[in-house]
Amino acid sequence: MRRRYKILAWIAGVLLVLFLALVLLIALFDWNRLKPYIDDKVSTAMGRPFVIQGDLTAAWQREPTERGLRAWLPWPTFTARDIDIGNPSWATQPQFGHLDAVQFRIVPLALLIRHIDVPSVQLIGPQIDLERNSQGQTNWDFVIPSSSTPSSWQLNLKSIGFDKGQVALDDAKNRLNLHGTITPLQQAISYDDIVAQATSNARADVGHDVGKVVDSNKTAPDTSTNAHHTSYQFTWTVDGSYQGTPVTGTGKTGAVLALQQTDQPFPVQARMHIGDSKIALVGTLTDPVHLGAMNLRVWFAGSSMAKLYPIIGITLPDTPPYATEGHLSAELHLRGSRFSYRDFRGRVGESDIGGNMLVVTGGDRPKLSGDMHSQQLRFVDLAPLIGADNQVQKQQRGDTTKQPADKALPVEPFRTDRLRAMDADVTFSAARIEHPGAIPIDALSTHVFLDNGLLRLDPLHLGAAGGTVDGRLRIDSSVQPMRSAVDLRARHLQLKQLFPTVQSMQTSFGEINGDVKLNASGNSVASILGKANGELKLLMNDGAISKTLLETAGLNVANVVMEKMFGDRTVRINCAAADLAGTDGLFTSRLFVLDTSDATIDVDGTINFANEKLDMDVTPHTKGIRVFSLRSPLYVRGTLKNPDVGVHAAPLLLRGGGAVALAVVAAPVAALLAVIVPSRGQSENTCQQVLTSFHHIPSPTNGKK
Repeated sequence: MRRRYKILAWIAGVLLVLFLALVLLIALFDWNRLKPYIDDKVSTAMGRPFVIQGDLTAAWQREPTERGLRAWLPWPTFTARDIDIGNPSWATQPQFGHLDAVQFRIVPLALLIRHIDVPSVQLIGPQIDLERNSQGQTNWDFVIPSSSTPSSWQLNLKSIGFDKGQVALDDAKNRLNLHGTITPLQQAISYDDIVAQATSNARADVGHDVGKVVDSNKTAPDTSTNAHHTSYQFTWTVDGSYQGTPVTGTGKTGAVLALQQTDQPFPVQARMHIGDSKIALVGTLTDPVHLGAMNLRVWFAGSSMAKLYPIIGITLPDTPPYATEGHLSAELHLRGSRFSYRDFRGRVGESDIGGNMLVVTGGDRPKLSGDMHSQQLRFVDLAPLIGADNQVQKQQRGDTTKQPADKALPVEPFRTDRLRAMDADVTFSAARIEHPGAIPIDALSTHVFLDNGLLRLDPLHLGAAGGTVDGRLRIDSSVQPMRSAVDLRARHLQLKQLFPTVQSMQTSFGEINGDVKLNASGNSVASILGKANGELKLLMNDGAISKTLLETAGLNVANVVMEKMFGDRTVRINCAAADLAGTDGLFTSRLFVLDTSDATIDVDGTINFANEKLDMDVTPHTKGIRVFSLRSPLYVRGTLKNPDVGVHAAPLLLRGGGAVALAVVAAPVAALLAVIVPSRGQSENTCQQVLTSFHHIPSPTNGKK
């Protein structure tokens, strides 16, 4: 028995000596001897030079969070000083980064099961140079050599802390050059205080050009349950340029970024100016590997939404100055990400907007889906969409296309490349559209589809002047020049609402009905109409025409013609009917007639939208024995911008006296009769009576004009 005790005592003594020797070895070991081995292994793993220039040391201390026997086991804290990380051979800078020091702790017991558990890594004095060349190569992509057999060791890194430092970015592919500095705050600032201050500053900043965006008494919602435990401890500044445009920014962050603990929020706040575009955000970020719990209040503002395309990669239209505020969340994954901008509100020009948007990446193109709505939309704020804004407005939103002085149709090209950059499925509605002094559009709703460059507005609905305009629009930008098609039906547009400032219309019960079916190819309004094919049918009953009315409508050509024919007096119109057919931009009058109490006026000829030239004859036909001021026909030449209207030296065709002898072919009349919808409260439309009478008049020229 004694011998057995002696053996056990010897074994225990030997183990104690070995343990003490191990402790002394670890405590007194010169860790610098491992630097060549570490440098070699890390350099091989990263595929670029890695060197620890300074000392490599270890300090041992107990972990206060541990309990029981584990609390007596010391944990090592390693510190490596003066570290250089090299760049790949193609980079312009010799180093990717320099660290004054890296400090990290390791859980020793986890090593027994081949786990390298690192509770935290502290980066001290980081200086990082990020670079992307024109071919798209990036120096922050570290190529880890692949192995046929997976490693039995597992690395668990829970958080990253950092100290003051500098970060530079030189992106030749996107023409982005930035330099940022991170410095510690003298005193930590609470999350709630930053949210309140950042919200106030951002609203004042982004709303400067467009007025009040949202209720300033409301604060950004806090959905982070741990936000009150979060504080900002660092401030940062950045300056540089993006595609030749100056970039400046400031912000604040926390000090520790938790990589695995999703209940530990990392606070972020930023205000960025990129040219005249402004972006501000405030909130928290948890689970940064996936950004699955991003909780940010975000503001956007600028002179045009189209300028956000190179910044956020989303195709948006040209607009007047805008500002929006909403809640942004995101989920980032290697194979695709989701960005949600929810409950946003704001203004575009003097129009309000709001809604919810979702952007999903990972497919062939990003896809934008959601809904947008507006309570009051000013039509003038939509003008940039078709290039119909004035020259000053074009310059303000950065367009350099100059409208020729002799052209009436907008020549500014559409940005068809952006239509091919993303897909979309968005509904849009406007409860009321304001168009002062022009067409009173009451409401608008449409469903926007965009798929690989094919844009469809289907259905498209407008409430206008007490009536409706329904149809669809199709634009295919996958081919060049882009192809477009429009199919619209206008019904029951009330004349007195179309022209509310014209006194003669206020007693009228007349309406406008019409159909438009056109298809064309071209990249601007001018080029599209210059190649248009299709037809236009229009009917107006029980109205009036005067110089004031035509000036109000902006119809310069018609204004000159009516002044030549009727002078300044108001002329009552029983029916105005037009049926135009177009081929390659040349529109020919199949039927164009105005029936008044004194005369019937026949318009014959062509309008060439390709060169905007006019070639038309206007022939009046006196009814009965009534005196009519102009019996000779007129000619209309010149262009849409500068029309030339005069009197023919001799009548083109002597018609007059008694019944109207218009040589009206049957087909155009029948086509227009199909457009007629009885006026509300009436059993029959006046145009129906007039066209029916034309339809039964025999033609003296056997059906040819």
